[in-house]
Amino acid sequence: MATTHESGKRKTAKARATVTEGEGTIRINSRPLHTYREMFQNRVNEPLTIAGEEVFGDMKITVDTEGGGIQAQAEAARMAVARALVEHTDDDELEREFRDYDRNMMVEDPRRTETRKPSQSSKGARHKQQKSYR
Repeated sequence: MATTHESGKRKTAKARATVTEGEGTIRINSRPLHTYREMFQNRVNEPLTIAGEEVFGDMKITVDTEGGGIQAQAEAARMAVARALVEHTDDDELEREFRDYDRNMMVEDPRRTETRKPSQSSKGARHKQQKSYR
């Protein structure tokens, strides 16, 4: 009985997916997927619908997410599930299908928030203090 672990990140959200032999269920943070919002469900189901029922029908997928917001957690879980399916099946064609559909299913988005610069305003990375002439 093989077990596969994969991770996905989006902004500050992290997700770890574990795939084992099972009955085709998916749980996120110990809750069934159908208890989440529809947007979250659709996002996490994308790699499963692309892979098809015959691929994940005999797998049990468990995902643990932390950090970020619900949208970023959904994206991170989606990436972790896609990577875990490819790793578990060892199928290059499946990986190619995921990349063709959306590259972010397999590859992390490298963008991060820019750090705030010292001696400037406290409002953000590039915000300057206002200057008054009168």
